Amino acid sequence: MTASDFESMTLSDLLALASAEDRAAFDDLWLGYTETWGAPALRHEIAATYETMTDKNILCHAGAGEALYAIPRVLLDKDDHVIVPTPNYQGAETIPLSICEVTGVPMDHTPGRNQKGGWRLDIDRIKHAIRPNTKLISVNFPHNPTGLLLARDDLDALIALCRDHGIYLLSDEVYRGVEIDPEDQMPQVADLYEKGISLNVMSKAYGLPGLRIGWIASQDTDLLQKVERYKHYLSICNSGPSEMLALIALRSRDGILKRNRAIVTQNLLALENMLLDFPDLFEWSRPMGGCVAFPRYLGPDGGEEFCRKLIEESGVLLLPSSIYASDLGDTPADHFRIGIGRDQVFKNGLIALRAHLDKHYGDYRT
Repeated sequence: MTASDFESMTLSDLLALASAEDRAAFDDLWLGYTETWGAPALRHEIAATYETMTDKNILCHAGAGEALYAIPRVLLDKDDHVIVPTPNYQGAETIPLSICEVTGVPMDHTPGRNQKGGWRLDIDRIKHAIRPNTKLISVNFPHNPTGLLLARDDLDALIALCRDHGIYLLSDEVYRGVEIDPEDQMPQVADLYEKGISLNVMSKAYGLPGLRIGWIASQDTDLLQKVERYKHYLSICNSGPSEMLALIALRSRDGILKRNRAIVTQNLLALENMLLDFPDLFEWSRPMGGCVAFPRYLGPDGGEEFCRKLIEESGVLLLPSSIYASDLGDTPADHFRIGIGRDQVFKNGLIALRAHLDKHYGDYRT
């Protein structure tokens, strides 16, 4: 139950969404090298998911991980400084840390602060972490693992800080489109800021990690050109069949995202109901988007031991918060990440998890 992506689909299911023209293009696809920037039709369709981007503002990658690696390598040197919130997706921290100094800004947690969860990124703490040599701030919303989304005022304040100091803002937006409340959806940074870099991928919100198609969008075409050149030392180009399949999926994105929002909403309510049956055992903050949640375990044996017993005795795997340990400072203890984007595997896992709780922690149940 650790999965950080949504329920995927079979090749035949995806091809069933294709127009006759796209299906013929897939069947007749030439299997040579593709363009390093990405197929023109794919870049055009990706650009259409933004407010102001055009084809020239899009660079495709072999998944999001390649872009997360390439951007710091192109942008940073040993005299620079980077700021990242913690906890975070590991690559956002460790790749810059291999190049230059990095400061972690811990996210605040106040359980029950509001009905949409108790996590918060304090923009003033970001402001106080800025140095004269700060080159990049790297963020991720909807956030992995907390599910936090920034309010528009906070996002605008963050962009204003970056603009005032000439700092690049890398925004990992891989869960965009599966917000629990669509009203909470954030604008994409590339549309708002001239030094903003938006990262997305087919793996997470679309549930198609096997395609290995990701991209970055930016108004800074000079930066995109440098990253494109660096890509020649990595994947060189994307898989042609994967690009065609990603194009088919993006042209059917409304239906795919609607399905995935329905799955995550149903699973979230089921998980929430179970955890609230054990109020003295779990501290719960509802995620605002994405497909992972980050509850806190309150039992006397501690979160690590709880997760260990759960996998060993009941065959349910959760991601204990020690996995989110950071070289930049302390991270929340006794939490665990649980994936809520899969379908049947989540339902089966929840049955096994509840049985484990009833067996070992019945005294905590209301």
